[in-house]
Amino acid sequence: QVQLEESGGGSVQPGGSLRLSCAASGMTRSGYCMAWLRQAPGKGREGIAFIAIDGSTKYADSVKGRFTISKDNAKNILYLEMNSVKSEDGAMYYCAAETILTYCSWDRLTKFGYRGQGTQVTVSS
Repeated sequence: QVQLEESGGGSVQPGGSLRLSCAASGMTRSGYCMAWLRQAPGKGREGIAFIAIDGSTKYADSVKGRFTISKDNAKNILYLEMNSVKSEDGAMYYCAAETILTYCSWDRLTKFGYRGQGTQVTVSS
């Protein structure tokens, strides 16, 4: 059974940095894509960062240049490095994974087959 567990959330000041982690377990195949999603209060869930099986990445315009997604394939851990954090970055952050390779696309981030429980990021001065 695939399980995703996020960690690293917390409170950060505007302009600060934070690193989120997502430990993946139960993956029975070596090839899968992953993503970070977030949902702010009163808003829908949005995909913000995607890493494909070949390691290529894509970002939402709102985080491009500030956030970096990466993956340690040996440890099956996904990371999200958040820099120059803004107040609008405050949200619940989720990692997601997809093992059906044809579904690994930016347009399907919020529909990935597996998603963690989330970790809260609060931006406050």
